[in-house]
Amino acid sequence: MKHPLTGILPVAPTPFFADGQVDSEGMKRVLDCMIDQGVDAICILANYSEQFLLSDEERALLTRVSLEHVAGRVPVIVTISHFANEIVVARAREAQAMGAAMLMMMPPYHGVGLVPPEHAIFGQFKAVSDVVNIPIMVQDAPLSGVTLSVPFLVRMAKEIENVSYFKMETPFAADKLAALIEAGGDHIVGPFDGEEAVTLLADLDAGCTGTMTSALQPEKIRPILIDYRAGNIDAALDQWRLCLPLINHENRQCGLKAAKTVMMEGGVIQSDHVRAPLQPMSARTKTRLLQLAHELDVIALKWGK
Repeated sequence: MKHPLTGILPVAPTPFFADGQVDSEGMKRVLDCMIDQGVDAICILANYSEQFLLSDEERALLTRVSLEHVAGRVPVIVTISHFANEIVVARAREAQAMGAAMLMMMPPYHGVGLVPPEHAIFGQFKAVSDVVNIPIMVQDAPLSGVTLSVPFLVRMAKEIENVSYFKMETPFAADKLAALIEAGGDHIVGPFDGEEAVTLLADLDAGCTGTMTSALQPEKIRPILIDYRAGNIDAALDQWRLCLPLINHENRQCGLKAAKTVMMEGGVIQSDHVRAPLQPMSARTKTRLLQLAHELDVIALKWGK
């Protein structure tokens, strides 16, 4: 990429038919909807894409379908996380060959009892960097159970050529982002947050330059970043207040199911099925989700109608 990637880089949900099979045509519609939402980039195969519920064959299919269909309209970030170095490296090569603009990786983990030491985590990221020439985003999320200290993240940014973007989803993310930016300087090209933008204003105050939300309401969240970075802090705060009830409901009550349910309601996809052992959204939670989404008149609710 010629310029650092900033703005809103939402995660694309993976649509399934009601019988649980991957809906590849639905995937294309999801991507088209997201582009119409005005996103700055799209991330595929992330945790909010149910990546941990996909087979290797399905991952390969979705990578190819997504990159071919987007066809350079916006940058695509491909998540390649896996415990095994060989598999991560193979996924990295494949994603770059297909046209990925960036890779995202969580540190290797397999439950809290099987977390590699720092030098082995460093080794996995370096192994990927050695076979690609596109940026790598480190996803620092509690889901992994891996503690990534600021000094260690800075060391990776300074010593691993392509590690330059960071998605911070830990508690007190703003303080960690601020410390990372201060210690890493120019090596921290893209400090991002996640968590559906529930801490976005604090994270922008700390210096983050973008956010990786779901695909639920990116067109409503993007103006917050634009206004804030232009110095229109009051306008950014007003827009964040507007979005916050839906952000909070998604973050605390719905999780990855929210975007799929709204997209099904809006005719983007046929089904909001999630794969077991994940459980469907309760009717009570869905009713409130759709009410809040209608109040904001989000694009996903009307895109396919």
